[in-house]
Amino acid sequence: MKAVLALIAALVLFPTAQAQTWTCDASHSNVVFTVDHLVISEVQGSFKVFDGSMTTTKGDMSDAAISFSVNTASINTDNEYRDKHLRSDDFFNAEKYPAMTFKSTSMKKSGANTYKLTGNLTIRDVTKQVTFDVRFGGEAKNGMGKQARGFIAETTINRLDYNLKWNKLTEAGGAMVGKDVRIRCNLEMMKN
Repeated sequence: MKAVLALIAALVLFPTAQAQTWTCDASHSNVVFTVDHLVISEVQGSFKVFDGSMTTTKGDMSDAAISFSVNTASINTDNEYRDKHLRSDDFFNAEKYPAMTFKSTSMKKSGANTYKLTGNLTIRDVTKQVTFDVRFGGEAKNGMGKQARGFIAETTINRLDYNLKWNKLTEAGGAMVGKDVRIRCNLEMMKN
């Protein structure tokens, strides 16, 4: 009986932290990527349709659970011919695999406002673990009076690992499209 009373007293005096859920404000966020082209330059693109959420109970967000989804058909490189090719089976096969997803497994502080966000990234039918370098920009009220948090998350993946394998060689023997894809997510998250 004493143990039960002690537990009740502990819960009253020290309540468990409430989970907070934050959702992506797509109008103030973007998902961009950069890949080498012809070995001499870079091509940048973005995805126009995406959604994400973060749930956390700790103020430092070190227990954050994050999920994110990107509509592959929404790819935009400012070139309709190239975008159509990227939606095809040579790359994303957007008809068969309409979304690429990320689900976190850990978010660890690495500095005052920085984190290592690790999770499973699925593109097409391949899931691999990736780690994003995350910078927390701070928290403020947005124009709607809601609490908002800003983040920049960056990583580099090898597109060949995800069956995005199309390529041709240049006359000099280099790859027309580089294998490394640099991903940058500029995110503003609103508290629900």
